[in-house]
Amino acid sequence: MRRLRLSSRELATAAALAALMAATRYKHGGAGLGLPDATLAVFFLGGLALGAAWLFVAFLAEAALIDWLAIAVGGTSDWCVTAAYVFLIPTYGCLWAAGAWCARRARGEPRDWARLVGALAASTALAFFISNASFYAFSGYFDGLAPKEYALRVAKYFPPYAAGAAFYVALALAVAALIERLSHSPTRPAAR
Repeated sequence: MRRLRLSSRELATAAALAALMAATRYKHGGAGLGLPDATLAVFFLGGLALGAAWLFVAFLAEAALIDWLAIAVGGTSDWCVTAAYVFLIPTYGCLWAAGAWCARRARGEPRDWARLVGALAASTALAFFISNASFYAFSGYFDGLAPKEYALRVAKYFPPYAAGAAFYVALALAVAALIERLSHSPTRPAAR
């Protein structure tokens, strides 16, 4: 059975990822920074750095709560909340699983980076497919539209979708490397 307790480092990572999702998932009517949504990266990084299934569920709950608040309080349209909404579970699940897969195979070797980039690219593409195909099939909005036409219409959204995830993963890994380096730097004695 997976442990439920988190180390202080894991707790800090989970809190930082939750804050990142909260800050970017909902555009706060002009009060937000206008940054791209980091949700995809949060799930990939969660699988990579945390892995525990209960945290995956916690991040799903956070995403749903943010969406509910955006609609109920923030006045955001509920157009995307259809029968397809449940398919966000496998959408985010493939990202979490890809991150966890990378974590299990990390050996501190240069090829780890290639594996990570490949897993992020593949899981982001699969996430895009799952979310868009399910929306096409189950939203009820596209009854008269051929699948090929729908695919052509949504394809233009893939580059920013993938770029946003890649940006946040790269940024998080750079910050983690900097923190690691600073925590292992020799300390100087205090001046007298």
